[in-house]
Amino acid sequence: MTRIFADTSYWIAILNPRDPLHEKAVALSQVHSSDQIVTTEMILTEFLNSFSNQGLFLRRAAGTFVEGLREKPNVVIFPQTGEQFEKALGRYRAMADKSWSLTDCASFLLMEAENIHAALTHDRHFVQAGFEARLR
Repeated sequence: MTRIFADTSYWIAILNPRDPLHEKAVALSQVHSSDQIVTTEMILTEFLNSFSNQGLFLRRAAGTFVEGLREKPNVVIFPQTGEQFEKALGRYRAMADKSWSLTDCASFLLMEAENIHAALTHDRHFVQAGFEARLR
């Protein structure tokens, strides 16, 4: 089974039909339907935050969407831990010349640890870090 990382931009594009990447994200979801999708609670926090001010319908849809992800057998959601935060903070500080977010740094560390080379994302920071960004 292939494993692929799912970033915030992918989840947003999947849920929001008005997102410019929606069609591409839906097509990729079909391509990767039998793969294991790896994501994190940090990613899902960003996802939920992005819909917090988008109106009642999308806010509720986002909450329901995350609950649904938690029940999918092919989706693995890594929890946020204090150790993860500390390691991500170390990467964040070490890469001060980049505009990577703390969540980016945590994602890259997880992908490295889990030997995952591709991500469902449009974020150019994944490419900078040496990963394949499939929504680009």
